[in-house]
Amino acid sequence: MRKVFVTGADGFIGSHLTEMLLDKGYNVKALSYYNSFNYWGWLDDMRHPNLETVTGDIRDPHFCKHITKDVDTIFHLAALIAIPYSYIAPDSYVDTNVKGTLNICQAAKENGIRRVVVTSTSEVYGTAQYVPIDENHPKQPQSPYSATKIGADAMAMSFYNAFELPVIIARPFNTYGPRQSARAIIPTIITQIANGKKEIKLGDLTPTRDFNYVKDTCKGFIELANCDAAIGQEVNIASNHEISMRDTLELIANIMKAEVKFTEDEQRIRPQNSEVFRLWGDNKKIKALTGFSPSYTIEEGLRETVKWFLDKENLYKYKSDIYNV
Repeated sequence: MRKVFVTGADGFIGSHLTEMLLDKGYNVKALSYYNSFNYWGWLDDMRHPNLETVTGDIRDPHFCKHITKDVDTIFHLAALIAIPYSYIAPDSYVDTNVKGTLNICQAAKENGIRRVVVTSTSEVYGTAQYVPIDENHPKQPQSPYSATKIGADAMAMSFYNAFELPVIIARPFNTYGPRQSARAIIPTIITQIANGKKEIKLGDLTPTRDFNYVKDTCKGFIELANCDAAIGQEVNIASNHEISMRDTLELIANIMKAEVKFTEDEQRIRPQNSEVFRLWGDNKKIKALTGFSPSYTIEEGLRETVKWFLDKENLYKYKSDIYNV
């Protein structure tokens, strides 16, 4: 019954990770971004005797030190993640992603935290120079977002090297599933079809991605947190499978039994040198360390995702007519 702290617990992956930790018997302190409305994001409807929801901001080092005093393990997921918004507000990404990670690591060091799992992203690799992409692949900052995640990973690893802070860098490839923001391609496709659209507005459909169902990503986080051999390591959480955006669209349309056509929306196109055209993750390392293996195929995960979005109460939360950056 260890007590764990999850930053970004009110978000997509964070809320699923919180649920999984509770199901496995952990005591969870879940951080929701502070706001005066007392809104806890996806934690709002979550009730459990072993869940403590707190609000605050990882950009405040004093808050981070205070809130982590009584925990055993930190899962650090809080971040700004939307790539298009990083083009117009890069400074905010530095504050949240780099300085926020610094604050969490400093707090963990001062409070003697047993384990810190820092969330990276496959975007740090940029367009694949070779596939599958292993952890030795060069880092390529192709957006301000990916640059700040590269910086955050480096900051965390510096605390491991300089202070022996027990850090693990968990690097999930493209996670999808219930509750995901409409800024991502899979919810964008599903919500447009569910709202009766026949022309689906999307960006470039040629890039490939390594999609991971959210429960597999969360399972990878927990298995890494419990693996002593993973300390000081950067570890991919990947399916070792790639699929193009176009094939993803067709797969979802088949699942939803919809006849649609694709319309390219100019505002959804990344700058040429910023687009990551190929991501296919090598998961040999996490398998060797923990025995991890994905439980969901892309078809199984998409069916679960579509089912959730087709619930009217869930679909109502999404504005399919608005491009969400």
